[in-house]
Amino acid sequence: MGGERDAADRRAGQGFAAAPREFQTRPRRRPRLGVVVWVVLLAAIVAAAVLYLPRLVHHENAGPGGGRATSTGPTPVGVATARKGEMPVTLSGLGTVTPLAVVTVKTQLNGYLMSVGFVEGQHVKKGDFLAQVDPRPYQVALEQAQAQLAKDQATLQNAQVDLKRYNTLVAQNSIATQTRDTQVATVGQDRAQVMLDQAQIDTQKLNLTYTHIISPVTGRVGLRQIDPGNYVQTSDPNGIVVVTQLQPISVIFTLPEDSLPEVLKQYHAGGTMGVTAFDRTGTAELGAGRLETIDNQIDPTTGMVKLRAIFDNPDESLFPNQFVNIKLLVNTLHDTLLVPTAAIQRGAPGTFVYLVKPNNTVAVQTVKLGPGDGQKVAVLSGLEAGAEVVDDGADRLKDGAKITIAPPPGSASAGSAPPAAAQHKGGGQHSGQHRNQQGGARQTSQ
Repeated sequence: MGGERDAADRRAGQGFAAAPREFQTRPRRRPRLGVVVWVVLLAAIVAAAVLYLPRLVHHENAGPGGGRATSTGPTPVGVATARKGEMPVTLSGLGTVTPLAVVTVKTQLNGYLMSVGFVEGQHVKKGDFLAQVDPRPYQVALEQAQAQLAKDQATLQNAQVDLKRYNTLVAQNSIATQTRDTQVATVGQDRAQVMLDQAQIDTQKLNLTYTHIISPVTGRVGLRQIDPGNYVQTSDPNGIVVVTQLQPISVIFTLPEDSLPEVLKQYHAGGTMGVTAFDRTGTAELGAGRLETIDNQIDPTTGMVKLRAIFDNPDESLFPNQFVNIKLLVNTLHDTLLVPTAAIQRGAPGTFVYLVKPNNTVAVQTVKLGPGDGQKVAVLSGLEAGAEVVDDGADRLKDGAKITIAPPPGSASAGSAPPAAAQHKGGGQHSGQHRNQQGGARQTSQ
């Protein structure tokens, strides 16, 4: 009995000892299982990528007919022909529309404003009636001056009669010479008083003229600054109305001092330099004019010089204080080679174009550029007239790349590029193909 109990105790002790060992080994197995799971998932992702990517590339490179389009296939592009023409050489500047005359119409005497003879915004000519100041006080002053003149004229006439009598008596030695000399001075004083009276009359007549206010310039009146019935004075700062000359009108603009020698060369030669004004965005043309004058000094703080251009402004599209973009024509290049600005590329070779070869390939051709106008640019060297260059799709090309000429937008064949074999036949000669003279692009005739 004792041996069996001891054996049972040993088995029980072994059971209690085994339990902790089992709990201790479980945390060690869990990290191993997680690592295995992550390795399996990573292997599955790699395998899927290896199997799926070739199909994706094949799908993306597949052509419209289901065939494979490799990177060596023809690239559809648009082309233009280099042609000779005229290229204007212009300078750009910023300007402000400045009227040649802005006049604040003020009264030149005090009085009540009786009436106005204009409508706000009306166009008036020089000398047109604008306003009327009460003339009655000045009419009365004129009559007083006229009466004073009549009185002084009578006094002068009497003094002249006495002087004549004194001259006779002096000749007879009847009176002293001093008496006659005194009368001579009296006549002179009376004559001066008459002249003063005449000046007073002229002053009052001028005042009457000032009561009738007229336009000093031809232009457009603004908003009325004072209403009829108010008492106007010469010290009023706002005046009655402002008249602004709009036709012609000027634009004052600035150019860098580095551009001044080229402008002065044409200016002193006596040539007329055209000036074109554009709106704030630089797209809409507002008017065409001519350079009038150049300022006599350069602003040392900005290095800019001011110039004034005159515009006839028949439609009044140029408005006072309006901000405009200016293009000054200083020269024109004649019979120069021109290409679209879109055909010009810039990279490691410098400035270049993709020159179209007869075998439907392109070659990098470096060029030297001249002035441009945003749409086209002059090529000074590197190209010949009649050469065809890529002006659309050049970002997908490289030297020696194969191309296919895409038809110009709006043509009957637009939307489908003609096959390369149908474009050239027999050693690079064109078959069934004509050139679009307007856009400089080639298209296959249908």
